[in-house]
Amino acid sequence: MAIILCLETATTNCSVGIAENGELIAVREDNNKNYSHAEKLHVFIDEALKEAGLKPEDLEAVAVSKGPGSYTGLRIGVSAAKGLCFALGIPLISIPTLDLLAHKIKDAKGFIIPMIDARRMEVYSAVFDKNYQQLRETKAQILEEASFEQYLSEKEVHFIGNGVLKFEEISKHPNAIFHKSQFPSVTEMGKMAEEKYQKSDTEDVAYFEPYYLKNFIAG
Repeated sequence: MAIILCLETATTNCSVGIAENGELIAVREDNNKNYSHAEKLHVFIDEALKEAGLKPEDLEAVAVSKGPGSYTGLRIGVSAAKGLCFALGIPLISIPTLDLLAHKIKDAKGFIIPMIDARRMEVYSAVFDKNYQQLRETKAQILEEASFEQYLSEKEVHFIGNGVLKFEEISKHPNAIFHKSQFPSVTEMGKMAEEKYQKSDTEDVAYFEPYYLKNFIAG
């Protein structure tokens, strides 16, 4: 049982939560298309702690979304998480962003494919079964009409994330279910972080880096 600070900054959603024994007791979020992470992340951390009636010294771990996603967003979130872990002497827990996004789909009968926008017609995606077991590795891919055909031909597929609109434009398969306007959030992170904490599945604070998947290209 632990009190864990949860941070999600892999997309435009700046999301902060405090989880106690896997259940969120405070949440702060802002989904600004211009990215508000640099201005709001530490403010949200302070506000969430105050709402929960806690001080930083009460935290027992920090969990952070590890990517893939926005290069700048990931750097801000991971830097904040590592700084707090160093200062407080507590462990760092990383949660794969697409895994986090997949957990937004409840009671799926088929496959779950979270996808994060990676510019143009490219997305970061992975494939999960209804029990959130990963069936295909995370990768960057160019979307085509026939993308994911092997899964769509078998059973219904739930597509979720800010890359969904791109695929909806080119895929008219009857088994495709599109969950729009959904972003990774700490609302699904508490239980996942608690499970990792109980198994001591933590990162080396000094050497941990976000999972960018692709090299940064200045735009």
